[in-house]
Amino acid sequence: MHLTLHADYSLRVLLYLVENPDRFVSTAEISRAYGISRHHLVRVVHTLHTNGFLQVSEGRSGGAKLLRKASEVRLGDVIRKAEPGFRMVECFDLETNTCPIVARCRLRKVLGEALDSFFAVLDGYTLADLARSKPLVELLQIGHPAR
Repeated sequence: MHLTLHADYSLRVLLYLVENPDRFVSTAEISRAYGISRHHLVRVVHTLHTNGFLQVSEGRSGGAKLLRKASEVRLGDVIRKAEPGFRMVECFDLETNTCPIVARCRLRKVLGEALDSFFAVLDGYTLADLARSKPLVELLQIGHPAR
Protein backbone atom coordinates (compact mmCIF):
# COMPACT_ATOMS: atom_id res chain seq x y z
CA MET A 1 0.00 0.00 0.00
CA HIS A 2 1.26 3.45 -0.84
CA LEU A 3 -0.26 6.82 0.04
CA THR A 4 -0.01 9.61 -2.50
CA LEU A 5 2.08 12.70 -1.82
CA HIS A 6 -1.19 14.58 -1.44
CA ALA A 7 -2.13 12.44 1.59
CA ASP A 8 1.41 12.56 2.97
CA TYR A 9 1.55 16.35 2.64
CA SER A 10 -1.93 16.68 4.14
CA LEU A 11 -0.72 15.00 7.31
CA ARG A 12 2.45 17.09 7.34
CA VAL A 13 0.50 20.34 6.99
CA LEU A 14 -1.81 19.37 9.82
CA LEU A 15 1.10 18.39 12.07
CA TYR A 16 2.77 21.73 11.39
CA LEU A 17 -0.41 23.62 12.18
CA VAL A 18 -0.93 21.68 15.43
CA GLU A 19 2.36 23.17 16.60
CA ASN A 20 1.15 26.68 15.68
CA PRO A 21 -2.40 26.77 17.05
CA ASP A 22 -2.69 30.52 17.61
CA ARG A 23 -1.74 31.91 14.22
CA PHE A 24 -2.31 31.62 10.51
CA VAL A 25 0.66 29.90 8.88
CA SER A 26 1.56 30.58 5.27
CA THR A 27 2.08 27.81 2.74
CA ALA A 28 5.48 29.38 2.05
CA GLU A 29 6.52 28.80 5.68
CA ILE A 30 5.35 25.19 5.63
CA SER A 31 7.04 24.67 2.27
CA ARG A 32 10.35 25.92 3.61
CA ALA A 33 10.09 23.86 6.78
CA TYR A 34 9.54 20.61 4.91
CA GLY A 35 11.45 21.42 1.74
CA ILE A 36 8.47 20.63 -0.48
CA SER A 37 6.77 22.45 -3.32
CA ARG A 38 4.65 25.44 -2.29
CA HIS A 39 2.52 24.93 -5.41
CA HIS A 40 1.64 21.41 -4.26
CA LEU A 41 0.92 22.65 -0.72
CA VAL A 42 -1.60 25.16 -2.04
CA ARG A 43 -3.62 22.26 -3.46
CA VAL A 44 -3.24 20.30 -0.22
CA VAL A 45 -4.40 23.27 1.88
CA HIS A 46 -7.38 23.67 -0.48
CA THR A 47 -8.34 20.01 0.05
CA LEU A 48 -8.02 20.33 3.82
CA HIS A 49 -10.02 23.58 3.83
CA THR A 50 -12.75 22.18 1.57
CA ASN A 51 -13.13 19.18 3.86
CA GLY A 52 -13.43 21.22 7.06
CA PHE A 53 -10.01 20.67 8.60
CA LEU A 54 -8.63 24.18 8.09
CA GLN A 55 -9.61 27.80 8.31
CA VAL A 56 -7.98 29.83 5.54
CA SER A 57 -7.27 33.54 5.45
CA GLU A 58 -6.18 35.25 2.25
CA GLY A 59 -3.90 38.19 1.82
CA ARG A 60 -0.42 39.22 2.81
CA SER A 61 -0.69 38.01 6.40
CA GLY A 62 -2.99 35.14 5.51
CA GLY A 63 -2.48 31.44 5.72
CA ALA A 64 -4.11 28.44 7.31
CA LYS A 65 -4.82 27.18 10.79
CA LEU A 66 -6.71 24.28 12.27
CA LEU A 67 -10.47 24.68 12.27
CA ARG A 68 -10.98 22.00 14.92
CA LYS A 69 -9.08 20.88 17.99
CA ALA A 70 -6.31 18.40 17.23
CA SER A 71 -8.11 15.86 19.42
CA GLU A 72 -11.10 16.02 17.06
CA VAL A 73 -9.18 15.26 13.85
CA ARG A 74 -8.96 11.53 13.21
CA LEU A 75 -6.13 10.40 10.97
CA GLY A 76 -8.44 8.05 9.09
CA ASP A 77 -10.72 10.96 8.17
CA VAL A 78 -7.77 12.93 6.80
CA ILE A 79 -6.59 10.04 4.64
CA ARG A 80 -10.10 9.33 3.35
CA LYS A 81 -10.45 12.97 2.23
CA ALA A 82 -6.93 13.24 0.83
CA GLU A 83 -7.20 9.92 -1.05
CA PRO A 84 -10.62 10.02 -2.70
CA GLY A 85 -11.62 6.83 -4.45
CA PHE A 86 -9.19 4.79 -2.37
CA ARG A 87 -8.88 1.48 -4.13
CA MET A 88 -6.19 -1.13 -3.79
CA VAL A 89 -6.95 -3.07 -6.94
CA GLU A 90 -9.04 -2.49 -10.05
CA CYS A 91 -12.02 -4.56 -8.89
CA PHE A 92 -12.69 -2.20 -5.96
CA ASP A 93 -14.53 -0.05 -8.52
CA LEU A 94 -17.07 -2.35 -10.13
CA GLU A 95 -18.16 0.31 -12.65
CA THR A 96 -14.72 0.49 -14.28
CA ASN A 97 -13.51 -3.02 -13.49
CA THR A 98 -12.30 -5.09 -16.44
CA CYS A 99 -10.88 -8.04 -14.50
CA PRO A 100 -12.40 -11.21 -15.97
CA ILE A 101 -12.22 -13.23 -12.73
CA VAL A 102 -14.04 -10.80 -10.45
CA ALA A 103 -17.15 -12.99 -10.25
CA ARG A 104 -15.26 -15.86 -8.56
CA CYS A 105 -12.21 -14.17 -7.08
CA ARG A 106 -12.01 -13.75 -3.32
CA LEU A 107 -9.15 -11.27 -3.42
CA ARG A 108 -11.40 -8.20 -3.33
CA LYS A 109 -13.02 -9.38 -0.10
CA VAL A 110 -9.67 -10.09 1.57
CA LEU A 111 -8.16 -6.77 0.47
CA GLY A 112 -11.34 -4.99 1.54
CA GLU A 113 -10.97 -6.45 5.03
CA ALA A 114 -7.33 -5.36 5.10
CA LEU A 115 -8.30 -1.85 4.04
CA ASP A 116 -10.99 -1.72 6.72
CA SER A 117 -8.39 -2.74 9.30
CA PHE A 118 -6.00 -0.08 8.01
CA PHE A 119 -8.62 2.62 8.50
CA ALA A 120 -9.70 1.21 11.86
CA VAL A 121 -6.15 1.71 13.14
CA LEU A 122 -5.96 5.25 11.71
CA ASP A 123 -9.37 6.07 13.18
CA GLY A 124 -7.96 5.17 16.59
CA TYR A 125 -5.55 8.12 16.46
CA THR A 126 -5.96 11.87 16.28
CA LEU A 127 -3.62 14.72 15.49
CA ALA A 128 -3.33 15.31 19.22
CA ASP A 129 -1.80 11.84 19.57
CA LEU A 130 0.99 12.90 17.22
CA ALA A 131 1.42 16.47 18.40
CA ARG A 132 3.88 18.18 20.70
CA SER A 133 6.84 16.05 19.82
CA LYS A 134 9.86 18.03 20.97
CA PRO A 135 12.14 16.57 18.27
CA LEU A 136 9.61 17.62 15.57
CA VAL A 137 9.43 21.13 16.96
CA GLU A 138 13.20 21.44 17.06
CA LEU A 139 13.80 19.74 13.73
CA LEU A 140 11.48 22.01 11.78
CA GLN A 141 12.05 25.10 13.92
CA ILE A 142 8.29 25.31 14.27
CA GLY A 143 7.03 28.64 15.51
CA HIS A 144 10.05 30.42 14.07
CA PRO A 145 9.07 31.59 10.58
CA ALA A 146 11.99 31.78 8.17
CA ARG A 147 12.95 35.30 7.25
